[in-house]
Amino acid sequence: MRVILKEDVKNLGSMGDIVTVRNGFARNYLLPRNLAVEANPRNIKEFEHHKRIIREKAHKIRHAARTLAERIASSPVVIKARAGEEEKLFGSVTNIDIEKALKDAGFDIERKKIILEEPIKRLGEHTVTIKLHPEVTASLTVQVIREETA
Repeated sequence: MRVILKEDVKNLGSMGDIVTVRNGFARNYLLPRNLAVEANPRNIKEFEHHKRIIREKAHKIRHAARTLAERIASSPVVIKARAGEEEKLFGSVTNIDIEKALKDAGFDIERKKIILEEPIKRLGEHTVTIKLHPEVTASLTVQVIREETA
């Protein structure tokens, strides 16, 4: 019997594969557990349609992430922080501070997506990586300036 796998099945194939299995294995294991559907012409056509829709949706999401990455790269963020002598900060600038600055600039980025190897502890210009999509990253320029104290 030919079936279309709906999920990855160990030692058989991955999702979307059309495989030939014994009738009993399909009837007693794959079909009741909703791991596969029978590979008749209707199901194959329906599966191809779903695959095409998913591919188009993934393409749109990837394109939107690239557009957002370009917008982020073209607009640097300025963060004010208190600093002492030799341009060292009192404390540090973390991804939480960068998230707030991005929100103020009109970008809605989660702090988990902001990748900092270590917190920023000096005044100046720093480059921060933002992972928007598994295939798309953006480089954000963060300029840390001295906060004027009165």
